[in-house]
Amino acid sequence: MLTVLPIRYVTDVEASRHFYAGLGLIFEPDVSVGVWAHLAADAGAVGIHDATVSQGRVPGTTELGFATDERLEDIAERLARSGYDYDLVDENFGRSIRVTDPLTASSSRFRRSTTSPSEARQRRREESPRNCRQHGA
Repeated sequence: MLTVLPIRYVTDVEASRHFYAGLGLIFEPDVSVGVWAHLAADAGAVGIHDATVSQGRVPGTTELGFATDERLEDIAERLARSGYDYDLVDENFGRSIRVTDPLTASSSRFRRSTTSPSEARQRRREESPRNCRQHGA
C-alpha cells in the first residue's frame, strides 16, 4: 500500500508537531526521533524534519514523499521499466528511493513503512483523548 507522506522541513520540530497535532493529526512516537516527527491521519501522514540536519533542505520547504509496504527494489524495477531514473539511497534513517518528476524537476522520496492507514486510524481512535485540547469560550 502506498501512503502519501509529505515531509515538511522546519527549524523547530516540537512546535511544528504541536501545530499539526492541533489540526487533528496523530503523533506516532514509535516512528519518531528528535529530528523527525511522524504524524498520521486517516488518509496519509506528515513527516516533520529538522532542516538543520537534512542535508541542505531549506526551512519551510516541503518534499513530496510516500511510505510503502512494498520492497523498494520492486519500486526501483518498475521505475526503470517505465524509463525513469532514480537513486536508491542508504540514509541515516534507512533506505529510500529518490525520483525526480520529469515535468516539474521536483524530487519525491519513497520509504518503506510498516504502519498502514488502517493502523493509523485505529491509533487515532485510541489516542484521540490525549490529543484533544479544550478551548475556553
